[in-house]
Amino acid sequence: MDFLSQSLAAALEMIWSLDDEMYFIVYISLSVSFFSTLIASLFGVPLGFLIAVNHFSGKRVLITILNTLLALPTVVIGLFVYAFLSRRGVLGFLGMLYTPEAIVVGQVILILPWVAVFTMAAVSRIDERYRYTALTLGATRLHAALVVAREARFGIIAAIIAAFGRVIAEIGIAMMLGGNIKGFTRTMTTAMALEHNKGEFVLAVALGIVLLSVSLVMNIVFQLIQGRYGVQR
Repeated sequence: MDFLSQSLAAALEMIWSLDDEMYFIVYISLSVSFFSTLIASLFGVPLGFLIAVNHFSGKRVLITILNTLLALPTVVIGLFVYAFLSRRGVLGFLGMLYTPEAIVVGQVILILPWVAVFTMAAVSRIDERYRYTALTLGATRLHAALVVAREARFGIIAAIIAAFGRVIAEIGIAMMLGGNIKGFTRTMTTAMALEHNKGEFVLAVALGIVLLSVSLVMNIVFQLIQGRYGVQR
C-alpha cells in the first residue's frame, strides 16, 4: 500500500511540475489519435450513412464484414501495415515505418469500421419518413441527408468519441508501427508498457492518470453537448 501511495504522489508531482518528457508523450498520443479519428470519421460517417439509407444487393454481406472488423486484433493490423511499409514492402519507398504517420495509418484501419457501424446504427434508428418527407417537400438529396444526420447527431458524435477512445488506449499498432522511439513516436500506452517493464512506475502511473482524465473530459463534453441540444429540441 505504501508503494502505491508513494508512486501516486510522485506521479501527481510529475504532472503538476509539467515534466517535459511526460507532456511530449501526451502530445504525441493526442496528435496521432486526433488525426486518425478525423480521417476515419471523414470516411466512416458517410459510409455508415450510405449503408443505412440505401438498399442494395450485398448489403447484409457488407454489414457482416464491418461487424467482423470490429473485433480485428491490433497486432493483425500492425503486421499487415508493417508488411506494406517495411523496406521490402510495396510502400517501403515512402519511408513511413516508425513514424507518427505510420501509426495514424494503422489506427485509421482499426477504427474506420467502428465509426461506420455505429453511424449506421444511429441513422438506422431514425424514421425513414424524415428523409422521404424532406424529399417530397422539394429538398435535394443532400439536404434530406442533412436532415437525417441532424436527427442522428448524438449517435454519430458517440461513434466518433468511441473511436477516439479506442485509438488513444491502443498499444499494438503504436508499438509495431511507431517503434516506441523516445521523443518521436512514444505514446502514452507504449511508454506505460516500457516503464512497467523497466520497473519504473512513476511515469507509468502519471500517464495512466492523464489517460483517464482525457477519457473523463471527452465524456463530460459529450454529455454537455447532448444536454444543450437536447434542451433546444
